[in-house]
Amino acid sequence: MTSKSGTLYTGMTNNLERRVYEPKQKQVKGFTKKYDINRLVYYEETGDVDSAIAREKQIKSWRRSKKIELVTSLNPTWSDLSEDWYEG
Repeated sequence: MTSKSGTLYTGMTNNLERRVYEPKQKQVKGFTKKYDINRLVYYEETGDVDSAIAREKQIKSWRRSKKIELVTSLNPTWSDLSEDWYEG
């Protein structure tokens, strides 16, 4: 996820729609609220929790430039992939 200013957030969840909704509504205190992280620009899916945790740690260890390359490779315009998920 990202903010208007380009701050990046990487995390994992077992419920992507809920996890994206929370920062959009500023429901949870912490990093996403502090930096106004509210746009989903990239995600991966897996059914295996251990591999999800490992992938999250891998991405978090990368330089910012490598994270930007990953997002841009699949979402060149950095569109909000969750834009049409919620009403109103």
